[in-house]
Amino acid sequence: MSLEPAMSTPDVLRVEVLSEALPYIQRFRGRRVVIKYGGAAMVREDLRDAVFRDVALLASVGVEPVVVHGGGPEINQWLNRLSIEPVFQEGLRVTCPDTMDVVEMVLVGRVNKQIVNGLNRVGGRAVGLSGADGGLVQARTHGDGSLGLVGDVAQVDPSVIIPLLDQGYIPVISSVAPNHEGQPYNINADTVAGELAAAMDAEKLILLTDTPGILRDRDDPQSLIDQLSLSEARELINAGVVAGGMVPKTECCIRALAQGVRAAHILDGRVPHSLLLEVFTNSGIGTMVLGSRQQG
Repeated sequence: MSLEPAMSTPDVLRVEVLSEALPYIQRFRGRRVVIKYGGAAMVREDLRDAVFRDVALLASVGVEPVVVHGGGPEINQWLNRLSIEPVFQEGLRVTCPDTMDVVEMVLVGRVNKQIVNGLNRVGGRAVGLSGADGGLVQARTHGDGSLGLVGDVAQVDPSVIIPLLDQGYIPVISSVAPNHEGQPYNINADTVAGELAAAMDAEKLILLTDTPGILRDRDDPQSLIDQLSLSEARELINAGVVAGGMVPKTECCIRALAQGVRAAHILDGRVPHSLLLEVFTNSGIGTMVLGSRQQG
């Protein structure tokens, strides 16, 4: 008769997962990770809770997460309430002054605080900011200005964030920022996340999306590319393998990597705990694009 204590299979699996995660926790402790939060992970309650727990866990084990968010669906709901028709061109929201008022109200006043409250509820210590706080992000007009108050990132000064990270807080940043005259602009959250990751010399940029990652065949989820170099990512765009809405996301990763971010990840936010699966397991879950320094 065996005298060894009985241990259930779920318990064994939990221990194995923790053991597998240990070297990753050690490696990324004290490193900065910028997470763009959006898509289905913001809409479904079960996915929201999973993301909040993942981010809080990252912070608890010594990783320094920064969350950047959009909030398109809720903006559309409020525009419809106010009888303002949402208009998009080239994937970007045409933003007249009235629409900008709604964007600022929703992103800064509602969505940002909902995320902060959600992170605090699961044990995180979150602080909400917009691009205006501490001169964090300065905007400039996108393109020729035909989209209205749609902006690009002109400058990032992360000095307001660094003391928060040093004290264990999780900065949560909405993608609204003023230009040099103080006029607020609506900036794509992927763009803000990528430029912020570069300015902070982040270890990782992570984009939560509604796709499995970069696919060799966009109609075949099994054709996921789990790892790419910077040059390979450019080649896939030029070849048309990366197309549609994945182009700006991949270009965002390329730009961040070219400015020194070590790795960029495109993850399926519809998979619960995709953040932890990508960062703390051997197999990962999405597409990782590696910068030149990592390749070396």
